Amino acid sequence: MSRFDELKAKVLSLPYEAGVYIMKNKAGQVIYVGKAKALKNRVSQYFGSDTRHSPKTKVMVSNIWDFEIIVTESEFEALVLENAMIKKYKPKYNILLKDDKGYPFIKVSTSKPFPEFEIVSAPKADKDRYFGPYLSRGAAKQAIDTISETLKLKTCRRVFPRDIGKARPCLNKHLGRCIAPCTGDISQEDYKKLIDEGIELLQGNDKSLLKSLNNQMQIYAEDLNFERAAIIRERIKAIEGLNQKQKVVAGSFADLDVVSFVQGQTKGCVVVLHYLGGSLQDKEYTIIDGVGTEDISEVLSAFLKQYYSLRKVVPKTVFLNYEIEDIEIINQFLSAIAGKNIVLSVPKRGKRHDLVRLAEKNASEEISRTETKEQRYAKSLELLQNITGTEKLPVLLESYDISNFAGADTVGSMVVFENAQPKRSKYRKFKIECTANGQDDYAAMAEMLTRRIERFKAGDEKFSPLPDMFLIDGGLGHVRTAKTVLDRFNIAVPCFGMVKDDRHRTRGLVAPDSREFGISTMPAVFALIGRIQEETHRFAITFNRNLGSKRMKTSTLDKISGVGEKRRNELLKHFKTIDAIKKADINELKRIVPANTAQAVYDFFHSGENKT
Repeated sequence: MSRFDELKAKVLSLPYEAGVYIMKNKAGQVIYVGKAKALKNRVSQYFGSDTRHSPKTKVMVSNIWDFEIIVTESEFEALVLENAMIKKYKPKYNILLKDDKGYPFIKVSTSKPFPEFEIVSAPKADKDRYFGPYLSRGAAKQAIDTISETLKLKTCRRVFPRDIGKARPCLNKHLGRCIAPCTGDISQEDYKKLIDEGIELLQGNDKSLLKSLNNQMQIYAEDLNFERAAIIRERIKAIEGLNQKQKVVAGSFADLDVVSFVQGQTKGCVVVLHYLGGSLQDKEYTIIDGVGTEDISEVLSAFLKQYYSLRKVVPKTVFLNYEIEDIEIINQFLSAIAGKNIVLSVPKRGKRHDLVRLAEKNASEEISRTETKEQRYAKSLELLQNITGTEKLPVLLESYDISNFAGADTVGSMVVFENAQPKRSKYRKFKIECTANGQDDYAAMAEMLTRRIERFKAGDEKFSPLPDMFLIDGGLGHVRTAKTVLDRFNIAVPCFGMVKDDRHRTRGLVAPDSREFGISTMPAVFALIGRIQEETHRFAITFNRNLGSKRMKTSTLDKISGVGEKRRNELLKHFKTIDAIKKADINELKRIVPANTAQAVYDFFHSGENKT
């Protein structure tokens, strides 16, 4: 019994209960962790038919040597445990986010004689004070800059009281932007009062701060200390001028996140747009390499769990651009992180849907910025190999199509793609001979491939080497015809038919043994096969039309006595079409060809026998 069969047998003993399953490789390393509402149902899917598995899942399953399960009380408990185990083991085949984007905090070093504001990654258990989290380092910096500008705090790197009087005041002092503790003109106590005002702003207490400052200004005015009163008045004006900036200063967190996932050809991107009070505050994005065949629901679900558990903050509303299977459990999970009920939904129309589309647009732009053409080409070949199960990477592809017009002028086209790009110098055209007594696409395909292989066998360099894969434009009958030819010549190159749907769009690939491989969910492969199919069809149609046009032009003129190739070409060059020659009078014809030839042409088209 193979190891795979042993694992299938092991699945039979699993319970129909919620829990977590842990897949391991031969070395005992954890390569995948998942959760399930019913363990037996979920795990058995990995060891059944692989036709619905993505290439990534197929590779993962091929590396499973053993698995373990942990039964939980509920699906929610399974989700929490799954998330913890993914953090712990960082399995190769799970979607993993880098733990490098935690939300920043603002630290106020109140333990120092002259406190400062600075950005830190996380609070510490010390005597300083911390505020946040903020949406980004940019938002935290804006808050510090706004407070410093409003209260005229120092922004230099000097340390006080150590550096008081050691150097001349900087330009900010002369521009009125800094109260300049470096001069010694402000006491430690008064500077700390300014810091306290900054803390009030960080806490969103601007109204109570303004009330306190107005009272101070009134007291100074009553004491006739107009200079101090004027200083307080200027501070009041600055704070009142904050308006919308106060939300940023106070670290008011987003009340809405819009999360959209877009799948590129070689990688995916999740964008999170943060909104506060209806205004866009910030954007974050995560590039997920290797995505291209993943289930979108799985990607979004994994992202939501990891993203918000890393950041510890969840807004009251989260919009998604796709439905996810376990949305209720994810909602419960995010609500537990937030400490309150949150709303997780997928807008279908209106302004909310417009927000989702905006996030998708941002994600697409990030993919375009990071995804190179070479990466897309390489990925498309890798995925094509994975889904078809071929041993060799299909670097060299040959595609074949048959074309005819009303059963006549049957032709075949051979198009070559190398490294996912057309190699036009290798294109070949075939005039099909076997259909003189009627149209037969299968016979035409067999003739074309037979001639191609015979030329290769004869050592013709124009037909060497053989490709890594043959692609046939058509369904099961066409690809079986091609396989019969290849077998007759003992050619062991895999071949697949390129099938289309009812709307004549590329649907997938079909093997001679009837297996069909859907590619519509794999952008890289879908784009490649679509390009090849269109190019093969274009090349065949163009050859067919040129052949038909040549036949139409020559068959009529060649019947006229005295009209050889030279005169025929002169007439066609001037008149362009047979119809124009037919309509020309004798004098027009004489200007192009000799009089006797002109008369012969005119008589041919205007005699009663040839009138149409």
